[in-house]
Amino acid sequence: MDYDVVVIGGSFAGLSAAMQLARARRRVLVLDTDAPRNRYAATSHGFPGQDGRRPAEINATLRADLLAYPTVTFRTEAAVAAEGRDGEFRVSLAAGDEVAARRLVLAYGVRDTLPDLPGLAERWGVSVLHCPYCHGYELGQRPLGVLARSEAAFHQAMLLPDWGATTLLTQAAFTPTSDELRLLGLRGVTIETTPVTGLIGTSPNLEAVQLADGRTIPLAGLFVAPLTAPAGDLARQLGCRTKEGPTGPYVEVDAMQATTVAGVFAAGDLASPMPNATLASAAGVLAGGAAHRSLVFDAALAAA
Repeated sequence: MDYDVVVIGGSFAGLSAAMQLARARRRVLVLDTDAPRNRYAATSHGFPGQDGRRPAEINATLRADLLAYPTVTFRTEAAVAAEGRDGEFRVSLAAGDEVAARRLVLAYGVRDTLPDLPGLAERWGVSVLHCPYCHGYELGQRPLGVLARSEAAFHQAMLLPDWGATTLLTQAAFTPTSDELRLLGLRGVTIETTPVTGLIGTSPNLEAVQLADGRTIPLAGLFVAPLTAPAGDLARQLGCRTKEGPTGPYVEVDAMQATTVAGVFAAGDLASPMPNATLASAAGVLAGGAAHRSLVFDAALAAA
C-alpha cells in the first residue's frame, strides 16, 4: 500500500486533516490543484489567529508546518478517479498514474455559480461577497446591497444592517411576505423591486448598481448567495451519499466526518452547508483524527 491516507484537497480542511495524521506518523499524500475557493479574496477574516492574512499566505504557512513531518508528501495534481473499498482504495491522477491508500479524506471543496450579471464575476471576493462575517467589517459601514436569488435573501438582508445601510434588490426572485416586510422595516432595510442590470465602478471595487429604469443606487458591497456544487466527482464515484443544502448539494457525513462509505471521510465546504474557514479547519481536524482511529481499531480487530 502506497499510503495510509490520501487527502484530496490542500486548503484549510485538507491540511488540517493531514496534520493530525502526520503527527500520528502515518504516511500521508496530499493532492491539490492550487485553486482554492477563497483564491479571489484578498484577505481572510474571522479565522482565529489568522485574521487579515491572505488565504494563500495562511495555506503556505500550513504547508510549511506539515513539511516538517517526514511522512507527508505533497503533489500538485488533480485526482480524476477513485475506487475501491475500506482498506483498499485506488486514486487515478491526471498525469496517468495511480496511488493506493487504506483511507481517503475528501476535502476538494465546491465551485460557485454566480448570477449572470455584467460586472459581477470580476468583483467576486472583493466587493461582491457572500458572507458578512468574513467581509462586512472592512466595508466600513458604507451602503450595502443584497442581490436576491431565492428566499434566502431575507436572511442576508436581516443581518446586513449591522455592517451598513442595506438595500434588498429582489430581482423578481423573491417577494417578501407581509411579516418579512415588517421585520425588514424594523431593521431599516430598503426594498428595491426594479431589476439590477449592471455594476458601476472601477473593478474590482463597486460604487453603485445600475437599475433597468436608468436609476443607480450607490453601494460599496453587494452580497449574493452563490449556487454551489462539488468541485469534483470523486464522492459520487465512490458512492458517498449527498444532502441538499441551501445553495446546493454537499457530502453527507456523521459527527466525526465519516461519509456513508466505510474508509472515506470528508471535510470543509464539500461536506457542510455552512462555508467558513474556521469550521473547515475544525472539520479537517475531526476527519484526520477519525481516519487515524479507524486505522488503529480496524488493525486491532483484525489481529484479535
